[in-house]
Amino acid sequence: MTSEAEGIYLSVVIPAYNEVARLGPTLERVINYLGEQPYQAEVLVVDDGSADATADLARQRLADRIEHRVLVNETNRGKGYSVRRGMLEAQGEVRLFSDADLSTPIEHAADLLAAIRAGADVAIASRAIKGSDIELHQSFIRESAGKMFSLAQRALLGSGIKDTQCGFKMFTTQAAEAVFPHQTVERWAFDAELVFIAQRLGFQVIEVPVRWVNSPDTKVSMVGDGLKMVVDIAKIRWRHHGLRPGGG
Repeated sequence: MTSEAEGIYLSVVIPAYNEVARLGPTLERVINYLGEQPYQAEVLVVDDGSADATADLARQRLADRIEHRVLVNETNRGKGYSVRRGMLEAQGEVRLFSDADLSTPIEHAADLLAAIRAGADVAIASRAIKGSDIELHQSFIRESAGKMFSLAQRALLGSGIKDTQCGFKMFTTQAAEAVFPHQTVERWAFDAELVFIAQRLGFQVIEVPVRWVNSPDTKVSMVGDGLKMVVDIAKIRWRHHGLRPGGG
């Protein structure tokens, strides 16, 4: 890893789809947090073909305040596609992607960065390990469905990771540039795919406990998207079973 003083150290990638109502406060908080850090940072907002003014809002809030880019997908491709695009176009030595609602507060970037500096290649926020704090829970049915998905991905993918779906994950440059080109899932199961690919390529993936607040405006359909995610898990194992360390 190069010296933090030589250029952009941390890239923050925020996928956004029709987020004009929530993105403004999120960007303010991210900008203020990064402005207090001893390293240079950049923010990349990936507008996933929004029908509202998400991209314009991002440009206005970021202009002249921090190194940034606003990337716009011509059509809605999915969160997974948007995250992949942003993480591969990022320039930071360390690259973090975060949900636009900041369900995991941006301040937890420091905790993930500590895990990276301690030797992890990928540090992921977790709501399911000791030390985590779920300030506002999902509904019982949605939370139960999440636990069932976690059991399914651990059984089928063997990741050992208790929470693959928290949308706050940090990668070293080496890990990001090796893992994301292999990503194929463009929608909700992409998180589990990233973990599986990283582990198959020999990267160390560490869960980090975080504080998390449920957003009632989630765009995930428990029934439709949930079934697709389970099907995707089986596809992920089949597509990437041949990956080996050094094959990124």
